[in-house]
Amino acid sequence: MNAMVLRPLMKSLFSFLMFFIALNAQARSWDFDVSMDGKLIGSHQFMLTEQKNHQQQLKSEANFNVKILSISFFQYHHQASELWENNCLRNLEARTQENRKTTIVEGLQEKSTFRLSSPNAVDLQAECVMTFAYWNPKILQQKKLLNPQTGEYLSANISSLGKDNILVKGQLVKADHYKIDTTKFKIDLWYGPDEEWLALQSVTEDGKINYVLK
Repeated sequence: MNAMVLRPLMKSLFSFLMFFIALNAQARSWDFDVSMDGKLIGSHQFMLTEQKNHQQQLKSEANFNVKILSISFFQYHHQASELWENNCLRNLEARTQENRKTTIVEGLQEKSTFRLSSPNAVDLQAECVMTFAYWNPKILQQKKLLNPQTGEYLSANISSLGKDNILVKGQLVKADHYKIDTTKFKIDLWYGPDEEWLALQSVTEDGKINYVLK
């Protein structure tokens, strides 16, 4: 190939690679296997991307399929898009499919009010609403958290349970253990020394659900 043609091509390729590397450097992801009572039922992925003006975009997707005797008993699909700014939720769009039931949750922060337009029109009188954003340890300082699956703004009693040794990707890691207690469910969370979210366990009336990093 002619050198005069090759140089612009290589320059364009280099610029694209630098853009791709920079984009990935600004993104964080968590990819979990999800089990119920010890049986694998699906996965849940989270992707957090840095935006301009101190904003962050979170995309998450969960797919569960609970089977009894090889027959699908419960199917669950959840997708959410959350826009954050300075650790506060600014916009939420979530869609959850539970068997044949579909729930859509949408909300927008307007000054000192977070306005939920779906599933019910409700104004939350708060300047800084947070969802159950397990990836952000600042939720541990909150008294109320918004459930993006149902649109419920739940009171949360959050406590520290000390340190545990847990298995993460085949290695024992010393982690900080916290519990979130609500009227609907109880959640245990584990964070690493750098406050990185490592694991989750939820106890509901249906069973014990565990999130394990892939």
